[in-house]
This record gives sequence, structure tokens and C-alpha cells, in this order.
Amino acid sequence: MDPKVWMYLLYLAVSVGLTVWVATTLSRNGLVFLEDVFADDKLARAVNQLLVMGFYLLNLGYVAFAMRSGARVADTSEALETLSTKIGLVLLVLGALHFCNVFFLNRYRRGRIRQQQGRPPLPPAGRLPMHPQQPIPPMAPPAQA
Repeated sequence: MDPKVWMYLLYLAVSVGLTVWVATTLSRNGLVFLEDVFADDKLARAVNQLLVMGFYLLNLGYVAFAMRSGARVADTSEALETLSTKIGLVLLVLGALHFCNVFFLNRYRRGRIRQQQGRPPLPPAGRLPMHPQQPIPPMAPPAQA
């Protein structure tokens, strides 16, 4: 069989295997993070499933799109070089997708935490001077009746 065909088969096997492994690992371990982000177990589980589905669609779509190679593969060593480039790109896409997910979920989490903090515990007690360089004039004693 042609070395290029073996390269394609190995590329698909490794890429799909990596995608499934990363998705299950992120789904299992990311659920704790999502529960903290959303403060709701049911919502966190639903978002986790949606993220896993989107992860599969994006990554497997990229794997299928990038499978074709215009490189001339005459022997096994050239097939392995092309294969390593393709798998390296799949790993970079996996890492970029993971980074984007964590980045945007963390931004959402920080916004939710800010909203929960609400107002300060005590309102301001007085007015600050407009120009801090000028001394504050002494307050007049209260008038006696």
C-alpha cells in the first residue's frame, strides 16, 4: 500500500483518539470549574455538554479539512514528517480551543462575582475636597439653641 494512504489512516486514528481523550478529560475535570462559574449544577452540566459537542464539531471538522496533503510522499520517513506536522497542527488547535474556552468562561465568572459583591457595606461619610493640595477649612461648631 502507498505510504501516503498509511499516513492518512494513522493521522485519522491519532487525531480522533487525541480529540476524544482531550474532550473527555476536559469534560470530567472542567465540570468543577463550570459549577463555580455558573453557581448552578444543572446549568453547569448543560453548558459542559454543549462545550463538548462544540469541541468535537470544531476539532473533528478541522481534522477532516486538514487531512488532505499536497506534499509528495515517496517513502515512510516523508510520511512520518508530514504526519507529525499534521498532528502538531491538531494539537495546536486543541490547545487554542481550550485556551479560548477557559479565557471567556473566566471573564464571565469574574463579572458574576463582581455582581454578587453589590454595594459597599457603608455609604461615604462626607465629601472629599476638590483640590487635595488646599487645606480643608475647619467646620463651624453647631449652633446652640
